[in-house]
Amino acid sequence: MTDGLFLDALDLCARKLLEDEPTLGVNFPYVTAPSGAWVTMPASVSAGYRGANWSHGNWFCGFWVGLLLVAYLRTGDEKYLELADQRLLLVAPRAADGNTHDIGFIFYASAIAAHHITGEKRYGDLALRAAEQLRRRLITTPKGSYISSWGPHDDERGRRSSAIDTMANLPLLYWAGQYDRDASFTLAAEAHAVMTRAAFIRPDRSTYHAVEYDLATGERQRGFTFQGYGDESCWPRGQGWAIYGYVRTAEATGKREYLDLAETLAEYYLRRTGPDLVPFWDFDDPKIPDAPRDSSASAIVASALLDLAALHPDERKAAQWRQNAQDMLTALCRHYLATEPSHRGLLRQGCYSKPHNEGVASAVMFGDFFFAEALCSVVMPGKLRPTPRRLIA
Repeated sequence: MTDGLFLDALDLCARKLLEDEPTLGVNFPYVTAPSGAWVTMPASVSAGYRGANWSHGNWFCGFWVGLLLVAYLRTGDEKYLELADQRLLLVAPRAADGNTHDIGFIFYASAIAAHHITGEKRYGDLALRAAEQLRRRLITTPKGSYISSWGPHDDERGRRSSAIDTMANLPLLYWAGQYDRDASFTLAAEAHAVMTRAAFIRPDRSTYHAVEYDLATGERQRGFTFQGYGDESCWPRGQGWAIYGYVRTAEATGKREYLDLAETLAEYYLRRTGPDLVPFWDFDDPKIPDAPRDSSASAIVASALLDLAALHPDERKAAQWRQNAQDMLTALCRHYLATEPSHRGLLRQGCYSKPHNEGVASAVMFGDFFFAEALCSVVMPGKLRPTPRRLIA
């Protein structure tokens, strides 16, 4: 029953992609407007400061490529693969962008997936160039090393700060360590995971969105937020990025401690989300229940939990985590799927940034991609990326 729902959602995705491609020109979608139409920007829009404020640029472009690859896997139609290849030509220059951690998102969803599907070396080499830029962002302190999230390498504002989102950019480094047989990629990523564990995770297993470090000591100076309700609130998508990143760290290192940590983070997420399975945009917004939801957080966590289940050495716990993930995907398919033709996204009720009033009650490109990735893990395991191997107990 659920597999039918999931396949129908992938079919809907494929149809919408093919309808939208001729309308985009050289631009890429990232959120939907209130009308349901995609809002777009070129892949070339890089990250950078606008005065004192940081602009993330286009960190969504790789997800569109990833969705085209998913559509190819679902339909077998070569035109999707051709479109993905053409889109990658527009994305490829961003592999030289040294100003942002989001280079991990861009090339994980696009070039790495294309390499896995086709085996073509040019895709792998492109992703490797991006991974080299991400590795360069590693900041060393007396307490350990972390990847700075934003800003040029010589900008102290950026060097001091890291975001929980970086945990979900680490798969680019873990992949590069295997592809290039260079352990320094894996060591850099794990070092970041270790320092994030100490600085971002509160005693109750909630997470900060961002942390500013003292460069001289490596101590956390403050925890803060850009996209959550408040500095001490728990932003569900950030919690999802943490779960996803620690599951992938467990996969890359084979260490049970990271899987255990991901479990406790996921338990907190499920406890705060409740039976609706799709959280409000911030767990601590005082306006709940009159507050927006964020379907993208549920999509990210569902994908992470499927990997957690595949890795878990306890078959009973693995089965429970897999059921949790499938329940989330079922809820998304039944209550959040944008089946109406006017709505061009896949999932309704995503929330890009409520504090900036951007992409609220919208489809968001990362939500659509991680939703599709999770669906692939269930109905086409191993096709979009390798299925994790169970850890040794």
